Amino acid sequence: MEHRETGGLRRVLREVGYSLRGFLGTFGAGQLFLLRILADLPYALARPRLVIRQVYVAGVQSLVVIMLAGLFVGMVLALQGYNTLSRFGAEDTIGMVAALGLVRELGPVVTALLFAGRAGTALSSEIGLMKATDQLAGMEMMAVDPIKRVVAPRFLGGVIAVPILTLIFSAMGIFGAWLEAVVILGVDEGAFWGQMQAQVDLREDVMSGVIKSVFFGVAASLLAVFEGYNCVPTAEGVGRATTRAVVHTSLTVLVLNFMLTAWLLGGN
Repeated sequence: MEHRETGGLRRVLREVGYSLRGFLGTFGAGQLFLLRILADLPYALARPRLVIRQVYVAGVQSLVVIMLAGLFVGMVLALQGYNTLSRFGAEDTIGMVAALGLVRELGPVVTALLFAGRAGTALSSEIGLMKATDQLAGMEMMAVDPIKRVVAPRFLGGVIAVPILTLIFSAMGIFGAWLEAVVILGVDEGAFWGQMQAQVDLREDVMSGVIKSVFFGVAASLLAVFEGYNCVPTAEGVGRATTRAVVHTSLTVLVLNFMLTAWLLGGN
């Protein structure tokens, strides 16, 4: 009996060791991949049409999803805030509460998660299909570096798009909070905007959200192009790479959010 329990424990430790080794290997490969992209960014910047095209694909085509999500998140935030704050007679502070929650936390995090689900999967599957159909190999045969021509513009487009989408999400969220609190629930409009203007600081609150969105944009774009470029060149491999991109991006964004929040609050 004791021998069987010892064998089971060894198997568990062996699986944990394999998983940890795989994670560290993927993490190291991702960092090297990022260095290759950064080295090729001047090539992408010298061809702005490639980058603008990717900003359009990753950002503009995600606008409807981002705006709708921001609107309803803001409305729910106002509804929950009114239900709680009205018990203490502080419902006039809903504008401040909603704005702080949106620009500091919900805006950057939810936008990054939506970006991973909408644009990140598109990036992974597009690059993966190019690899599966030998388009990337064909570029190499013609002495065209796929990192410069395909990966770097898509990475840069995602990095530019995420902060812009975050600001749009937060703006729509504040509009949704105003719609719910002032128009539907009857909160005083002057108090709604006055509390927000008095308590939300542009440098500390809004900029902290922008800083987070830049980090999230780098992480989401890197994981999307990394998984697509390194996928197994089959239909099944592309599907698995797309799933990994979403899962890894979601976990990375949540962990990064905690680390960045601790850093930004510690700096105040």
